[in-house]
Amino acid sequence: MITHPVANKNLRIGPREGMERQVSKGHGSDTGARANAYNAPMPQLSLLQLIAIWLVPGLFAITLHEVAHGYAARQFGDRTAEMLGRLNLNPIRHIDPIGTVLVPLACLLLPVHFIFGWAKPVPINPRNFHHPNRDMAYVALAGPGANLLMALAWLLIAQAAWRLLPGSPFGQFLILMAVAGIYINVLLMIFNLFPLPPLDGGRVVTGILPLPWARRFSRIEPYGIWILLFLLLTGIFYLIVGPLLDRVLAMFLNGTGLSGRMLFETLHLLRL
Repeated sequence: MITHPVANKNLRIGPREGMERQVSKGHGSDTGARANAYNAPMPQLSLLQLIAIWLVPGLFAITLHEVAHGYAARQFGDRTAEMLGRLNLNPIRHIDPIGTVLVPLACLLLPVHFIFGWAKPVPINPRNFHHPNRDMAYVALAGPGANLLMALAWLLIAQAAWRLLPGSPFGQFLILMAVAGIYINVLLMIFNLFPLPPLDGGRVVTGILPLPWARRFSRIEPYGIWILLFLLLTGIFYLIVGPLLDRVLAMFLNGTGLSGRMLFETLHLLRL
């Protein structure tokens, strides 16, 4: 489940400054054909171009996250999502008008330097599991696990575009899309693993705690969204997860093979 409340301008789940410090390590200057290809700065992108770049990685990130929950639940005995037609890669079945359309669009229009969203949560009935607490923990991990695999896939796409299509418009487009895919998937993975119900990390904690403690911990869930909103608006959330998020993002971005300058230009064009 992805439940990202809207944040204000001062709240940046993954601030660019932290990433830049990490990304700058291990990147020298461009060399060879790629250096000449990227000597000139990229033009600024229009809103329509930004939507075209973010649309595919954004839809895949939130759709496959939810579908992964549903498939994992089916493996452990709950076919609720399957019976309701939610084990489907068609994004239309998973679109939430606010979380999938309005909030990401607002992030692109406003100078907030981050983008996020959510899909309709896949329905899961833990009563169908043989071991409800333990199985629910595995089901919860499936969503962030899908985001991890997608981030790795986008990393490979960025590497291929950087090496095989240096300087071409299509290569630049693929690089922008791949970096957007890495960003949104790493963000969703780290965010959802935060150990607070109803986020996936909270369900994992519930699944591994002894039963008496798990029951007490699960009582937090009705207040979880308000606790999360408080942590976000006060900046405490970033103090907790920010260093980890910056390091994981930097690790993936460094893995693309792009130069530091190219990465900074790409982040700027994506409004991150």
